[in-house]
Amino acid sequence: MIKKEINDIKVIPLGGAGEVGKNLYVINIDEEIFIVDAGLKFPESEMYGIDKVIPDITYLVENKEKIKAVFISHGHEDHIGALAYILKKINVPIYATRLTIGLIKDILSDEGFNLKSINLKTINPDAKIKFENTAVSFFRTTHNIPDSIGISFQTSMGSIVYTGDFKFDYSPVDSIGPDINKMSYIGNQGVLCLISDSTNAEKPGYTPSESIVGVALNNEFFKANGRLIVATFSSNIHRIQQVINAAATNNRKVVFVGHCMQRAVSISKELGYLKIPKNTLIQMSEVDKYNDKQLVFLTTGNQGEPLSAVSKIAKQVHKGIVAKSGDTLIIASTPVPGDEIVVYKSINLLMRLGVNVIYNEKQIHVSGHGSQEELKLMIQLMKPKYFIPVHGDLKMQIAHAKLAENIGIERDRVFLVDNGDVVHFTKESVNNVKKVQAGNVLIDGLGIGDIGNIVLRDRRLLAHDGILVVVITLNKVTKKVVSGPEIISRGFIYVRESEKLIEQSTEIINRLVNKSTSEGNFEWSFLKSNIRDSLNEFLYEKTKRKPMILPIIMEV
Repeated sequence: MIKKEINDIKVIPLGGAGEVGKNLYVINIDEEIFIVDAGLKFPESEMYGIDKVIPDITYLVENKEKIKAVFISHGHEDHIGALAYILKKINVPIYATRLTIGLIKDILSDEGFNLKSINLKTINPDAKIKFENTAVSFFRTTHNIPDSIGISFQTSMGSIVYTGDFKFDYSPVDSIGPDINKMSYIGNQGVLCLISDSTNAEKPGYTPSESIVGVALNNEFFKANGRLIVATFSSNIHRIQQVINAAATNNRKVVFVGHCMQRAVSISKELGYLKIPKNTLIQMSEVDKYNDKQLVFLTTGNQGEPLSAVSKIAKQVHKGIVAKSGDTLIIASTPVPGDEIVVYKSINLLMRLGVNVIYNEKQIHVSGHGSQEELKLMIQLMKPKYFIPVHGDLKMQIAHAKLAENIGIERDRVFLVDNGDVVHFTKESVNNVKKVQAGNVLIDGLGIGDIGNIVLRDRRLLAHDGILVVVITLNKVTKKVVSGPEIISRGFIYVRESEKLIEQSTEIINRLVNKSTSEGNFEWSFLKSNIRDSLNEFLYEKTKRKPMILPIIMEV
């Protein structure tokens, strides 16, 4: 038991509240700050050209001298994917389990870090780490990746418990189940606040066990008469093990396709989390030695997500796999909310090629997140005084809050938070009235945070209505038109079929140039603005479209 009296605790989500992914939670205990998870999320469909989205860590940078450690619950991208960017500004010890540390090392190496300069500390679920104001302990959970844990911060006011992603799977792939006794023990010691995963809060009942996926995969492998292509997350180690098991049972050879998949498999195999029977794996260069019924391709996308790989295969632009009639493609994952339309389009394209697509059926994929009965069980085990549902859209958080109320937690003790909200506990009171800076930092190529709302707005405009470039060359002395106006259209109209519209636009531009020069107060910026506004009005009247208009004026 922690003897030091604590007067002040703050819980601050900087990511993961009101959204699926990008998990990052701050636990501030008096003058000590702890970071829990540091994830990314994949861009939404309107974020044109963006590769990843990470949390805004301005608050952490401003208070970095108080930060004592980062604790990671498991090795999925939405919980570790932002670490490399955070460590460029904040270098503190990182605590995680063995496989999670292995995956973190891989990410950091990829970003050019010298691992000797990073303080990585391997823990197990029985570890206990003491700080000045708290003792941090852990409890084993089940998810669809090995070595997942929950985290408990013990204080004189009670424990702050973070569940991480979990479900209660009593027949997991690795035979290591959830430590319910430890959860119950933590609950009996007194939990001030429970911070819990809301992903499946709208789904009644229990989430099926991972074990049924192995049976379903084995059946599909047995029935398939051609090549098998399986798309899944590179970090879903349990699913990868099940594919390997099904392949071995059905005398098929497995080819790992894609850099992310190969790295995840290599790390998991090296650390003993994947068991691969002898002579099961082959290289892409060996594929021609086997007939189609002997082959399984296991693939994922560039960032470790499977659905981009499916899209590339469907469009016939995947570098490693060319789909053909007779193939069976198994999508062993679910799309991020909002990406469903893209997935269905890809499935239609694949079916046109004669590919048998197995998706969202026959228990080929089960969620790694607990459904309503499991979420209620976690709350009952922990018996928290206060409750914060996180890791979910608002509707998921609301559903989770209602579950908590249904099993006895009073409504005023449940906090529906957004990123940046501060839930402030003192001995006398608790409130949720303050906010700190939070939001999205967009990563595009090597650029971190240099793409903002204005750039995204321009990209959306270009995607929807295209661009019109107006080039005019003026005499430096007389300001008369020497050449042009030349109008260049991309994504707006096809110039050869819109000659009348181009002629009318040219007349408007000439009139504006002549008016500007005749009045004797020639200003480039004023002329450009006039051209842009006048063309916008005219083109919208004629086409009901608003292209981006870029006037370019040169003098000779």
